[in-house]
Amino acid sequence: MKLYRSFLTVGGMTMVSRVLGFVRDILIAAVLGTGAIADAYFVAFRFPNLFRRLFAEGAFNAAFVPLFAKRLDGKGDASAREFAEQALAMLLAALLVTTALAEISMPWLMYLIAPGFAASPDKFDLAVLLTRIAFPYLLFVSLVALLSGLLNALGRFAVAAAAPTLLNVVLIGVLTGVAMAGWGDTPRAGVAITWGVAVAGLLQLAVLGFWAWRVGFGLRLRMPKINADMRRLIRLGIPGVIAGGITQVNIVIGTIIASLQDSAVSWLYYADRIYQLPLGIVGIAIGVVLLPELSKQLRADDGDGAMSSLNRSLEFSSLLTLPAAIALIVVPVPIIQVLFERGAFAASDTPATAAALMAFAVGLPAFVVIKVLSPAFFAREDTRTPMIFAGISVIVNIVGSLSLFFLIGHVGIAVATSLAGWTNAALLAVSLSRRGGFKLDDRLRALAGPILLSCVIMGAYLWLAATGLSDWFGPENGLLVQMAALGVLVAGGLLVYALACQLTGAANLPALLKGLRRQ
Repeated sequence: MKLYRSFLTVGGMTMVSRVLGFVRDILIAAVLGTGAIADAYFVAFRFPNLFRRLFAEGAFNAAFVPLFAKRLDGKGDASAREFAEQALAMLLAALLVTTALAEISMPWLMYLIAPGFAASPDKFDLAVLLTRIAFPYLLFVSLVALLSGLLNALGRFAVAAAAPTLLNVVLIGVLTGVAMAGWGDTPRAGVAITWGVAVAGLLQLAVLGFWAWRVGFGLRLRMPKINADMRRLIRLGIPGVIAGGITQVNIVIGTIIASLQDSAVSWLYYADRIYQLPLGIVGIAIGVVLLPELSKQLRADDGDGAMSSLNRSLEFSSLLTLPAAIALIVVPVPIIQVLFERGAFAASDTPATAAALMAFAVGLPAFVVIKVLSPAFFAREDTRTPMIFAGISVIVNIVGSLSLFFLIGHVGIAVATSLAGWTNAALLAVSLSRRGGFKLDDRLRALAGPILLSCVIMGAYLWLAATGLSDWFGPENGLLVQMAALGVLVAGGLLVYALACQLTGAANLPALLKGLRRQ
């Protein structure tokens, strides 16, 4: 139950951030739509956002947290602080060099990350400018990741999970100002929003730096030094970042290919934002909490405890992720229509974005399974195996994207991303099982059927309800009516699913809530 409570703490904070992110994206859709300015901004934001997800959402912690926790438990606070300061110095030096090189070579990098933009010089030049403005966010958010890992290892999950809300708060403020100024779908709007990204990164770093100091782990700057500890961190860190963030790498590959089709980058971005909500709330929460928990259990030779933690994590994720995936597959059009179809986001953009959302949703359970199983390798200081599996999934994604893009356009990219996710999840599960690190326990096997049945019941309700409410989702009804109709659809789906879980035995909700209140 303590593990569930930590999941809900991180998941709750992530949900606040993602809800604010929806508000941000609603404003972006209204201000920028899916035209050339939007495409340029999304490519500019994709690069630093990739590293935000790679580092801040658990991948960097794959290497840092087990080593930091080992120092903390074995040698005390002073030794752990020294290790964190050495990691900070090394990371900062590498980031400064990377940022400088990227700023200088950005026009050439743009040919790699958005080759399709070369056909439109104005779009290409704007994308270069915006990416140069946004790139320092990489530096800030990577340092934020280190501080987040430190706080997570200390059991201070809430503050690190809440930090990303600053990005959304700042961008909502900037977008509101842009809308009031009447800049609309102009390069000036893209520049203003991108500057907001950089400023938000600096604010996040300041907040987490202060909080680390407040809990007695304020870090001082040192001269970077490559010693045995740092070499160990590098050996674990590079494979860990690749393995832990492979979903985002696949999305970037999709963006590169999508740049060959007008508006495809924007359609994929908006679809990605929707399915990232359940992935963020469930998958990231589990990844952040489970790694320190497994590290402690394995150091204590508590194999049964580690096995139970993995099974309960899969149980928790299945209860929340499977219904989310079913919902996004069954009713994608009302979701896109209500959230985005206004202003510069045209009615013709809704079906294109909804089709991509359906394809992404098919892979949602796999993306969460990856978040559950990867920590079982990382806690054993094995980042190489997940990296190899991640590399295989990248090959699957590239081949699938290139093949399907020329058959079904941007939807093929989303399909390939989901296929790559399932490939990665299957490889992790088989490998961990063969090593004796994971086995489905009796409780999870018994709950699989009831959970699936509950999802089917909820899906049937959503389809029927969406059909009945279809006339109320259109923008001609006004935002309040649209949101009310979507609220009825979502709330009804949640209620039906909760009742179905209770009736089928998928979950004993009163007992679960009682236990959480006691914790």
